[in-house]
Amino acid sequence: MAEITAASVKELRERTGAGMMDCKKALSENNGEMEASVDWLRAKGLSAAAKKAGRTAAEGLVGVAVEGNRGAVVEVNSETDFVAKNDQFQAFVRDVSKLALTTGSDVEALGNSAYPSGGTVAEALTNNIATIGENQSLRRAAVLDVDQGVVVSYVHNAAAPNMGKIGVLVALESAASADALNSLGKFLAMHIAAANPLALSAEGLDADLLARERGIAVEKANESGKPANIVEKMVDGTMAKFAKENALLSQLYVIDGKTPIADVVAAAAKDSGSPIAIKAFERFQLGEGIEKATSDFAAEVAAASGVPQPVA
Repeated sequence: MAEITAASVKELRERTGAGMMDCKKALSENNGEMEASVDWLRAKGLSAAAKKAGRTAAEGLVGVAVEGNRGAVVEVNSETDFVAKNDQFQAFVRDVSKLALTTGSDVEALGNSAYPSGGTVAEALTNNIATIGENQSLRRAAVLDVDQGVVVSYVHNAAAPNMGKIGVLVALESAASADALNSLGKFLAMHIAAANPLALSAEGLDADLLARERGIAVEKANESGKPANIVEKMVDGTMAKFAKENALLSQLYVIDGKTPIADVVAAAAKDSGSPIAIKAFERFQLGEGIEKATSDFAAEVAAASGVPQPVA
């Protein structure tokens, strides 16, 4: 049996939001395997991870830029929020967002591209680190374009124009007027920022993710004690609900809470007199997937040990 360390318990607790002892039990039940332990906690209803879009822990900014029918979104991280408010840092994010329109989503290519004030983007970043005095990184980039239509951007929790905590791009293919498409795109981008869809349609959901969700659903359904045929129907129902809630076109529009996004787009197409299709979308949330400890874990370990602690 694998050794269960305090560090692994800490990591599992931060990832799932489950209690420390539940995390320790999950690791013990799963031979210390982290991903299996996450699934075990979710199956037991002890994890809050499924309700989280990705705990935002890293600081910095997400920047967006749109020119013509092409849009880019980038994430540049820093150690503290103070740097995100720095004019020099914000200027860098703004410049890199615009450069990504040309270089595309390849971060290495973006880093090697020419920076407006001289040198490369990577060299400008190194200079920022030296002058600001805090580590920074160009984490990721994405670019969307359309042959006919618009790419619309939206920033939530903006710290400055076109940069903030969440950046969204929506690409709409259509011959409809730019005004109509920009209006629709802005509302769709706001919805995406809030609802965090994982794919455009159910068919686009990641196969490995679906397999993992099905495994959890099967374990939960089996605990009901119902016959196998009923369990199968329960699992199918759970998976249908998961797909509906995580595919953009089937999500309920956050503005009214009742209309599927597919119907929102269809209504806009009817009003404009031209078909409209969502070609693609991108959603970057600052620090997505990067965790940072926020509690006194040592004190919790001591408390859980059962050993009396000295009174201050």
